[in-house]
Amino acid sequence: DSLSVTSVCCSQAEFNGNPDSLFFNDGKRRIDFVLVYEDESKNASEKKGSQRRREFFEGSLMNLGVELEATQSVMDEKLVYVKVHMPFEVLCTYAEVLHIKLPIQPNDLAQQSSAYNCFTRHFYPSEDVIAKEPDFFTAPFRKDQLKCFCVKDREQFFTPAVRSRMAYYILSRAPYDIKGSVKKFGISKLLDGGVYKAAYPLHDSRFNVKSKEPDCPNERFLLYNEWAHPKSFYKMQPLDLIRKYFGEKIGIYFAWLGFYTVMLTLAAAVGLGCFIYGYTTRESSTWSKEVCDPQIGGEIIMCPQCDQICPYWRLNTTCESSKRLCIFDNYGTLVFAIFMSVWVTLFLEFWKRYQAELEHDWDTVEFLQQEEQLRPEYEAKCVYERVNPVTQEKENVPHTACGKCMRVSCGISTVLFWVLLIIASVVGVIVYRLAMFINFSAKLRTDLKYTKELEPFKEYVTPQMATSITASIISLIIIMILNNFYEKVAIWITDFELPRTKTEYENSLTLKMFLFQFVNYYSSCFYIAFFKGKVVGYPGQPVYWFGAFRNEECDPGGCLTELTTQLSIIMTGKAVWNNIQEVLLPWVKNLIFRHCTQVGSEKVIPRWEQDYQLQPIGKLGLFYEYLEMVIQFGFVTLFVASFPLAPLLALFNNLCEIRVDAWKFTTQSRRVVPEKAQDIGAWQPILQGVAILAVATNAAIIAFTSDMIPRLVYYWAISVSPHSDGSNHTMTGFINSSLSVFNITDFNGNSNPNVDTLFWYRDFRNPPNHPNQYEYSIHYWHVIAAKLAFMIVVEHIVYFTKFMLSYMIPDVPEALKEQIKRERYLTQVILHETNIKHFKELMKPVADNLIFA
Repeated sequence: DSLSVTSVCCSQAEFNGNPDSLFFNDGKRRIDFVLVYEDESKNASEKKGSQRRREFFEGSLMNLGVELEATQSVMDEKLVYVKVHMPFEVLCTYAEVLHIKLPIQPNDLAQQSSAYNCFTRHFYPSEDVIAKEPDFFTAPFRKDQLKCFCVKDREQFFTPAVRSRMAYYILSRAPYDIKGSVKKFGISKLLDGGVYKAAYPLHDSRFNVKSKEPDCPNERFLLYNEWAHPKSFYKMQPLDLIRKYFGEKIGIYFAWLGFYTVMLTLAAAVGLGCFIYGYTTRESSTWSKEVCDPQIGGEIIMCPQCDQICPYWRLNTTCESSKRLCIFDNYGTLVFAIFMSVWVTLFLEFWKRYQAELEHDWDTVEFLQQEEQLRPEYEAKCVYERVNPVTQEKENVPHTACGKCMRVSCGISTVLFWVLLIIASVVGVIVYRLAMFINFSAKLRTDLKYTKELEPFKEYVTPQMATSITASIISLIIIMILNNFYEKVAIWITDFELPRTKTEYENSLTLKMFLFQFVNYYSSCFYIAFFKGKVVGYPGQPVYWFGAFRNEECDPGGCLTELTTQLSIIMTGKAVWNNIQEVLLPWVKNLIFRHCTQVGSEKVIPRWEQDYQLQPIGKLGLFYEYLEMVIQFGFVTLFVASFPLAPLLALFNNLCEIRVDAWKFTTQSRRVVPEKAQDIGAWQPILQGVAILAVATNAAIIAFTSDMIPRLVYYWAISVSPHSDGSNHTMTGFINSSLSVFNITDFNGNSNPNVDTLFWYRDFRNPPNHPNQYEYSIHYWHVIAAKLAFMIVVEHIVYFTKFMLSYMIPDVPEALKEQIKRERYLTQVILHETNIKHFKELMKPVADNLIFA
């Protein structure tokens, strides 16, 4: 009962002066976890609350066989550190509960090598520095079959990471209060309530100094020097050591990030080639030549792009922007967009194969959801009974079917509300663009003309460009601000839904957060790519927003340049801001903490107090790392047709990201609790969905945002007889073909000049005095048909190619399948023979008695 539990107290011990010690004061019992609390013995009210729950909790742990030792802080007398030790018997019990796989026999199968490994092995750390992990056949641990497993040393049989994982499992389920029939339990609740200030496993050494303990593996020191240090930027990651030290979940993340970065190298090289091709051919482009030619573009006077304020302008004033457009809007971009559609398929398929190899090497092949334990928050609210459809036995659940339906409905409604709020913010930015374009059109040219310092930039800074850049910066700021709100809302909804396991919790949160982030980051790009300038009417009858703001038009060269500007600003700004947060925030927090808790140089600080000074990763620390990379993956694939340098920027960011994350995990953060993971979870179908959507978006960008299809239609159909006098295909005259004529006397009352002349605007409409004047011409319908045909043909070809590649590349290599079957067979044989041998040993006395009788 509660009285017998609370009367148990952990033993008290003074610090023995060894700063590198990972053991209790006796030097024998390993510290598997550390709990930190502030001693409030002087405060009677606190003693009745927090101290009572803490004593009950520690008593529960000791009743479960866990050993505790408390030590007063060296730096702060108010702090007490409770060190947790898991005896071997307790470890064996919970290893069986958690289905932990442990070695039963050295692997006698020949190791499979690949050409990829032969190439990359030169970039791995030397085996003299980081020894290769021995390979064993493994099986789920069973306490009654302990002799089957390779137990050379009881203290070394369970690795520190596995011990910490089991310790956290007990801490998450140990009760701290009982009121009637309601039992309250879990270290998470005690941390949230301030009963404990921190709970964490220990790093094995300092990151920059080797431990003086003779048996310490110094894995943290090795990871810092061979993985996190900037000098190792060109090296492959020591994934086996990362997995061993931090657990499979973090190991699989860094494996995916490294594989993604390697694959980006190929995409970045091709994208850079396309950019160089566009840059070198921009001057020779017929489009830019005609726009910049004083005899052609200089003679074409364009209609105003807003009412009353905007002036008439000559086409050659957009000469520089037309040259910039030619860098990205060329046939090389088409080839690159198709290449990226194939690249993303190869990336996902080869990742599945690599992931299958990691699953085998890290013993997660048979990691099933049934092996994963329930979340403590779920268990605590299981008050209703139901019949399990599988076992047909009664079990407790936290809510009825009606209650679950209400929770899901509430979650969906909240998600839709916040998505609509995001769309509203995008509409606000669009209204800003409409208003500021009128303002820039009225004042920008005048300000540049009369400001000598800005005179050299007047050809580059156009109203469209100024509007696009400022709107992109505002969009980025709004995105960063709203992200904080979306995060809290998504977590609240997921907590309200009460998922059963941690995997279900993370998958549910992943889908919500990605939906929020998808709309938040990509909505402005979708607007520019597929909506801006598409419904503007013509000079005599423009389209208005809210009856006041005239819908903005694209630059005469199209909206592709604006899309490129928007994409580059958001992508670069997001990467810079995230890296600043990941580097500066933990470093500054740790610096302030050390300064506030500074002690005399003569005092020796123990290992557990050194780790307490570091920052906690948090429950969702790895989730945000995945989210950041997947959003970047969307930028690289969804809009790559407008910005071929996106893979190159992503490559540079990822090279920094790997080392920054490694530096953060090894130097600035407490050691995370190791977790089991088979794959990247819900992120895999999200990546596949983005890859499928990327084919449609890039085809649509090329068809409807760029000028590639109108150029092809003109080249193959309009530039030759009977539409023109020429007999050979040419791009000469394309400018006149892409513009329509407007009679200035047909202006509406908002901007009706007192002159009678003809001006030009960008569209395919009939000229004045035509029977169907200002309606779409037959040329317009030819172009629309060509655009739709292009989208359908390209999509079908690419999707068919993706399907064939997915079919031809198996998810699991055949050699690996055979190796897994062989391992299962040998494992079964070993365990079966051991059971028979054990049975014979038990029956031998009975048989001897029968023979003797």
